[in-house]
Amino acid sequence: MALSLGRTLYNLTGRRAIGPDIARPARPPGDLIWLHAAEVGCSRGLRQLALRLVEELGVTVLLTCPEAVPLTANMLHQHPPFDTPAEAHAFLSHWAPALVIMAEGELRPALLFEASERGLPVIMVDARAPALMKGREGWYPGLMRASLQSFAQVLAVDEVSARAFRRAGAAEVAVAGRMEEPSAALSYHEPERAMLAGLMATRPVWLAVDVPAAEEAAVIAAHRSALRLAHRLLLILVPQDASRAAELATFMEASEGWTVAQRSLDQEPDTETEVYIPDSAAEYGLWYRLAPVSYMGGSLLGEGCARNPMEPAALGSAIVYGPRPGGYGSVFGRLGAAQAARAVGSAGDLGDALSDLLAPDRAARLAQAAWALASDGVEVTDRVVDFARGVLDGAS
Repeated sequence: MALSLGRTLYNLTGRRAIGPDIARPARPPGDLIWLHAAEVGCSRGLRQLALRLVEELGVTVLLTCPEAVPLTANMLHQHPPFDTPAEAHAFLSHWAPALVIMAEGELRPALLFEASERGLPVIMVDARAPALMKGREGWYPGLMRASLQSFAQVLAVDEVSARAFRRAGAAEVAVAGRMEEPSAALSYHEPERAMLAGLMATRPVWLAVDVPAAEEAAVIAAHRSALRLAHRLLLILVPQDASRAAELATFMEASEGWTVAQRSLDQEPDTETEVYIPDSAAEYGLWYRLAPVSYMGGSLLGEGCARNPMEPAALGSAIVYGPRPGGYGSVFGRLGAAQAARAVGSAGDLGDALSDLLAPDRAARLAQAAWALASDGVEVTDRVVDFARGVLDGAS
C-alpha cells in the first residue's frame, strides 16, 4: 500500500509540471549505453567512462546532462527527460539502451520503474547519497526504497556513502571509490621548461594562478611576507587580465622595489628577479611544472576559483585556495578530505600558508596526496566497463 501510494503521489506531482520539449535525433544502429549526470560536476568521470566504452566495446554512448559537454565520435548529448511515466516510456523506447549508468545518487523513480518493467539493467556509479531529483522532492511513502531496488548495482565512493544507500533500501551496494576522470595534465614545451628551470636553478618558486584584480594586493602581500623567510623566492604571477601585466610590473617595481620580468617583453627570470609575469594563460602546463606551490586565483576575494585545481594536482604542484571555490566545490572537497590542499580564509592566511609551504617536505606531502587523487579511479572504471561488457555479451 505504501509503495503504491508513494508512486501515485510522485506521478501526480509530475503531471502538474511540464518538462521541456526535447527533440530527439535518430538513434544510431547497434548497441547503445545511456549515461546520466545530474550536473556537470559529476559528468567528468562519466565522460571518461564514455570514451572507454566507445573505444573498447564499440558502442554508441548517450550522455544526458543539464549542460552540454565535450563529445567525441559515437557520443551523443541530450538534456535529461522529465521524470514522468510517459516521458520515461518515450525516452527508453526511442533510445533502447542496453544499459543505464547513473552517477552520484540522483533518483528518477518513473525512469527506474519503466526500466525495471523492461528488464533493463541500471547501475549507480560514484554513488555519494541517494536523493530524488531536484524539483521533485517531497513525501512519497516507500518511493525511495522501491526506486533503489531497481538498481542492479550501486558502486559507492566510500563506506559512509555505502551505508547511506543501504539504509535507504539499496540491495547490491559495494564500496568501490571514484571512477577515473580525464587527465587534467596540461601540455608544455620541454625545451622551454628545461631552459627556465636552468635559469631558476635551485630557487624556491610559487605560482599565482589566474589572479583577478581584486586579489593582486593579497598576492603581493603574501610574496612580500614570504620573502622575509626566503629572500630568493620567485613569484610567477599570471593575471586574469593579461593587459594588466605592464601596469602590475610598474606598480611592484615602484612600491616594492622588486625586479619584475615580463614574458611579453622576452624578459627572463634571472637570479635578481622577484616576480615573473607571463603574458597569457596558454602555458599553465609549463608553470605548474616549474612551481612546487600554486595558489588558485579567484578563490579568495574574486568570484570563485577560475581554473580546475586538478591541473596543478596532476602535475605535482601543491595547492593553496581560498573560501570561494566557484564551480569546483566538489573537487576542493575531495582534495581537502585527502589532505591534498591547503585552505586559507584571508589574505593574511595566504602569506602564512605560503611561508609554511616553503619547506620542501611540506609542499611535497600536499603535492603527492593531490597527485594520487588526480590519478586514481582506473580500477573503478575498469570494473564498470567489465560490467557493461557482460551485459552486452549476455544480450548477444
